[in-house]
Amino acid sequence: MAVNTYEVMFLIDSNKYAGDPDGSLGEINKILERVGAETLAARPWQDGKLAYPVEGRRKGLHYLTYLKMEGKNLDELTRLCKLNDIVLRHLTIKLDAALVEPMVAVANGESPTATAEKAAEEEKAASEKPAAEEKSTDEASEEVTTA
Repeated sequence: MAVNTYEVMFLIDSNKYAGDPDGSLGEINKILERVGAETLAARPWQDGKLAYPVEGRRKGLHYLTYLKMEGKNLDELTRLCKLNDIVLRHLTIKLDAALVEPMVAVANGESPTATAEKAAEEEKAASEKPAAEEKSTDEASEEVTTA
């Protein structure tokens, strides 16, 4: 099955996160490892009062992740989130390939336009490199013929 890129928003119990941030995020990472996901970016997004109580809790932390995994593992991700007491809810969205790079850049604190410019520069440098190598090969062959 094909590997897709997903945006997953976890709603985490704020009290448990405040008491042990590394342990809470470790639980989420364990879930993602079990489903064979490769994390591209992850960060806390918003912490605060919820619009309505979720499982009796009035506060929660939204934790945003971008990951790659096979689509067949989505059911297992849902099952593991329901079994975990730190994850109150989660939402998974399949990302279009054109959106992956800018969304991951923003999640990592980079400018999406700077990322696009950097990719364009790398592409330009890669296309110029073979041309430079051809010149040096041509010059070397000319030296051999003139000698």
